[in-house]
Amino acid sequence: MIRVLLADDQALVRTGFRLILTQAPDMAVVGEAADGEQAAAMALELRPDVVLMDVRMPSVDGVEATRLIRAGGAGPTRVLILTTFDLDEYVYAALRAGAGGFLLKDTLAADLLSAIRVVAAGDAVVAPSATRRLLERYVPAGAPRAAVTDPGVLTEREREVLTHIARGLSNAEIADRLHLSEGTVKTHVSRVLAKLNLRDRVQAVVYAYESGVVRAGAADH
Repeated sequence: MIRVLLADDQALVRTGFRLILTQAPDMAVVGEAADGEQAAAMALELRPDVVLMDVRMPSVDGVEATRLIRAGGAGPTRVLILTTFDLDEYVYAALRAGAGGFLLKDTLAADLLSAIRVVAAGDAVVAPSATRRLLERYVPAGAPRAAVTDPGVLTEREREVLTHIARGLSNAEIADRLHLSEGTVKTHVSRVLAKLNLRDRVQAVVYAYESGVVRAGAADH
């Protein structure tokens, strides 16, 4: 059973999410928080598998709440951020704070449930439709880059795979683009994460832009 904590300042939104999650036989809502401060406290107390976290909330927002949860010893608890395009800059900060991924608020119910399962299993979810717009907005071309591991440790194929990850492609889409099997792509993804000392695909997306492997505003070929 996947234990989920809902964090959103709108009661009606929380009710909607609760109704969706109760339809899933493998999920249970263990609590609801109306702001980030409550979310962080409840996550540390209840140790849910996943916190479904809104970004903009009163008192403490979703970014700071994510940081508190990751730094506070909530163990395996993962944070899945929900956003709209208008809040993209908050999401980038949340990813850097340790969130396990992000989805748009207009995501279909089936996709939301699937994303919760993926995040609970320790993988990451990055909404493909928003990835590039998010990073182009928050990491403008020519911006100073943080100190990161040299991408030169990657082979040419691994660098190619990283580029496609950064553009929001799934393993199946990368396999189709590079004419590889999906299993081979999974192997390449695992090697990329290991060589760059990254936790998951979310960190890989951020790394790709900060290291210059992918440049914001560059054409997608």
